[in-house]
Order: sequence, then C-alpha cells, then structure tokens
Amino acid sequence: MTENVPQRVAIVTGAARGIGAATALRLASDGLAVAVIDLEESAAKGTVEAIEAAGGTAVAVGADVSDAAQVEAAVARVADELGAPTVLINNAGVTRDNLLFKMTETDWDTVMGVHLKGSFLMAKTVQKHMVSAKWGRIVNLSSTSALGNRGQSNYSTAKAGLQGFTKTLAIELGKFGVTANCIAPGFIVSDMTKATAERIGEDWDTYVAVRAAQIPVARPGQVEDIAHTVSFFVSEGAGFVSGQVIYVAGGPKA
Repeated sequence: MTENVPQRVAIVTGAARGIGAATALRLASDGLAVAVIDLEESAAKGTVEAIEAAGGTAVAVGADVSDAAQVEAAVARVADELGAPTVLINNAGVTRDNLLFKMTETDWDTVMGVHLKGSFLMAKTVQKHMVSAKWGRIVNLSSTSALGNRGQSNYSTAKAGLQGFTKTLAIELGKFGVTANCIAPGFIVSDMTKATAERIGEDWDTYVAVRAAQIPVARPGQVEDIAHTVSFFVSEGAGFVSGQVIYVAGGPKA
C-alpha cells in the first residue's frame, strides 16, 4: 500500500480453508488487514495465525452468514477491532448435492441461505462503511456450475444468482466509488472438490487427472489462482472494472 492510502480492511467469509483461506492470506500480503469469518471462530484461527506469522494483521470471527443478527454483530466487531471494512469477499459456501428427485427442501434452503442470503446480508451490512468511505470492493464467488451441473440444481441456481446480484450491486453502488465483481472458478483442488470425488466414489488422483485432461491449460486450478484474481479486483488499479463475471477455469467458459 502507498503511504497516502490508508490500510484497507477486508472481510473474507468462509475463510477457514480452501479458496477463502488462500484469499485471506493473499489480501494480507497485499497489505490489507483481514477479518477471517467462518461458521466457527475456532476454525478461522489457523488462517489468522498464518497471516500473523507472515507479518500481517487479522482477526478470527465466528458467524453464520445466513443469520442477519450474527452478520450485524460480526461486521460491528470487525469495525471495532480492525477499522471500517471496505473490502468484502463473499466466499462462504456449502454443497448439498443430489439429483432433483432426491433433493430435499432442506438441501435447497441450506444452499440458498449460505450462498445467496449470506452474500446479500454481508453486502447490505458492509456497504454502509464503503459508502461512507466513498470507496469499496465487493467480490462474490460464483462457479462454472452456474452454467448447469448434474446433481447441483441448488448450487447451480445459487451460483447463477450471485452473478445477477453482482451486476445489480455494481449498478447501485458505483456512484459511491464501490465496484462489485464476480469470480466463477472452474475445477479447483480443494476440500470441497475432494468431497465431491468421495461422494461419487471416484479415486481422487484419477478424478483430478480426468478433470485436468478436459482443461485447455492441462492442469487443475489451485486456490491461489482464485486468490490472485481476487487481488486484482480489490486493487486500487481496478476501479474502472465493475459488474464483471470472470471465469477462472483454465479455458473459455460462459
């Protein structure tokens, strides 16, 4: 960060592991103070310790992003301990995969609650700090599943919805110096994709090799690939980029 730009405060949801943890670490290395939010505060502490070990500033916060009162309390705590948050990364997510005829209402509601309602509540609560600062960055995590994926009618719908949400935020908040963008990862090596392989009974190494063979750059994605793209969207230089959906998938999508 340059001397005449104050230290930004970022919130990353679902940041105990995977893409969220990698993103929190990257933003901290970029000079931001980072609030690491996850369902259980204890789960987020590992990410905070890694950031602090590298010389960064971070705090662990436990919150269910689908609960308005918990979101309000979490953001208030971040503002109190780190300063007003002006960067929001909506990464928290869950899967409840099943074919349509087997999917329960709870499977549907849980996924919608975390991905869509959670992103709505976080953005609504954090935007007031951004508007006051006349500067802000919102990055929502979608997925190539937004284009449709067998066994994921709930997840695909939520991830497609986040793209429309992002574009609307860009329109509404742009005049306040706030950008909103969306990243749709392709196949990423993570706990979530390992769980998918296990669910469908595939050997992990075989699963990765088959998926990689279908990707033009001929390798699976890493969590750092997504963190790097988040870093770009959050940067000072990306102020004229808003309402965009970028597929970080090793080849053309959308």
